[in-house]
Amino acid sequence: MSGILDLLNSDLGKQIIGGVSNEVGEDQNKTASVLSMALPVLMGAMKRNASSPEGAEGLNRALESKHDGSILDNLGSLFGGGVDQTVKDDGDGILGHVLGDRRQNVENAISKQSGVDSSSIGNILKVAAPILMGMLGKQKQQQNVQSSNGIGDLLGGLLGGGQNQQQQQGQQGFIEAILDADNDGSVIDDIAGMFFKGDDKGNGNSGGGLGGLLGGLFGGK
Repeated sequence: MSGILDLLNSDLGKQIIGGVSNEVGEDQNKTASVLSMALPVLMGAMKRNASSPEGAEGLNRALESKHDGSILDNLGSLFGGGVDQTVKDDGDGILGHVLGDRRQNVENAISKQSGVDSSSIGNILKVAAPILMGMLGKQKQQQNVQSSNGIGDLLGGLLGGGQNQQQQQGQQGFIEAILDADNDGSVIDDIAGMFFKGDDKGNGNSGGGLGGLLGGLFGGK
């Protein structure tokens, strides 16, 4: 199964990155980096929430109704005249539900590692969250997930798609650290030291910098 970052690297993903970038007025490469970190973290939080029967059923209902994937059918219209405020409000609600009181920590952590202002991170995520839900809705249909019992496996497959066990463990550790970080940022500093070494400018260290993180943790090449 393809992972979420494989989807981001597809033609659809590139269209999403370009649209989000234009909407928030941020560089496309930086927007791509933000989404490459943020979407797995959001999915990791969803997987946590879906570990309870009630959480899984709630997500399943959302993916069968409002977030069935139809948002992806006309992205040109979605981004063409500026993203409608109702879509952003929906994204705001999704973030609040999925992340809860961890939301600010997540935005600050991604801001710190991407170099993008935290307010811009928030704007990117508000637009991206409904699109991510739409992507999950499409995957649910394509994989014929009929009930809430398969939601956890759906999320796990998208998170671990194309990765070996070591990469999956590294990704999970990164996600958990961001979700569990407290407000002083100390845990994030530790994660930064583990995964964001080097300058990511062809210094010969394939495990260093942002590219090392995305390649090592999320199965990129």
